[in-house]
Amino acid sequence: MKVVLFCGGYGMRMRNGPEDAIPKPMQMVGPRPLIWHVMRYYAHFGHKEFVLCLGYGADHIKNYFLTYQEAASNDFIMSGGNIQLVRSDISDWTISFVDTGLESAIGERLRRVRDHLDGDEYFLANYADVLTDAPLDHMIDEFHRSGAVASMMVVPPQSSFHCVEVSETGEVKDIVAVSEMTIWENGGFFVLSQGIFDLLPPGGDLVADVCGTLAGRGELFGYRYHGFWKPADTFKERAELEARYHDGDRPWMLWERPISLAAGA
Repeated sequence: MKVVLFCGGYGMRMRNGPEDAIPKPMQMVGPRPLIWHVMRYYAHFGHKEFVLCLGYGADHIKNYFLTYQEAASNDFIMSGGNIQLVRSDISDWTISFVDTGLESAIGERLRRVRDHLDGDEYFLANYADVLTDAPLDHMIDEFHRSGAVASMMVVPPQSSFHCVEVSETGEVKDIVAVSEMTIWENGGFFVLSQGIFDLLPPGGDLVADVCGTLAGRGELFGYRYHGFWKPADTFKERAELEARYHDGDRPWMLWERPISLAAGA
């Protein structure tokens, strides 16, 4: 299936200041940017056709792939000044770079790349700023079994805050950690069908306009996942991923695991 990646937002919560013009998907985790880790995850499961919805910072993303250095994350042999790669990351990938507008909402970005899906009945979509070790093949199988029009991964709340139940007079009735509540968050990994475009208005939003409508009809499947899931929506979250990478704690990098372990993730 083709993979649509939304990578055109401003990423204001990630930026250190107005001078930091690097788009969020290009923030580094180890020797590679976030978007590479997301794409490598999909490629691990055999999905190697990507459609990048570009907007803010498009030149950074284009130039990165136009000048891609395989040796940065692969073993290689140098002989007589020539490089022989032991393995390659992206040589079998197909990447479409599509300008979807500077201010476009995610739903509008998706509308603008519809033609690049070549009429495929099903496709995948992602915000390009979340890492996970979820079994994508199982996620897709569960979606097909559900008979739904669309599916989203849902994860337990990540917040460390507490919710407080308080009466009109100010008496606190209960305090519950958000992480202990029986609610789920949008995990940002979607399996979609062409049917979603019938519900997507110009300038619309994928979650509010499409998923909300499908949920009301009972046509949205939620794939519940309790394993590793980590957003990189802020500078702090990206720094945490960077630290884990250098500590060798890289659960999202399924392609580095022995085949038997990766298959059973």
